[in-house]
Amino acid sequence: MTYKVEENDNISIVHLTGEIDMEVADKARQVILPLIKEGKIVQINLSKVDYMDSSGISVLIESKQLAEKNSAKLELTEVSKPVEKVLSMARKFL
Repeated sequence: MTYKVEENDNISIVHLTGEIDMEVADKARQVILPLIKEGKIVQINLSKVDYMDSSGISVLIESKQLAEKNSAKLELTEVSKPVEKVLSMARKFL
């Protein structure tokens, strides 16, 4: 996984690329969670994510919970087909 953070006023856009799995989940957390704690609007762009496992879903859930706790806004944008498939399957169990 690689990432790029784009700042636009009070919006931080996190562009993730590649695979989000157990190996890189902590790296994703280290990028996303501090931005949420700063109270920014955080958009996670998933257009270039080819694969996401349960570790990646865990990062998204943690991020959402932290955003709610801090009255921050978190948005998923441009979700790729493989990620949408995984999120759809996860919704059945959540």
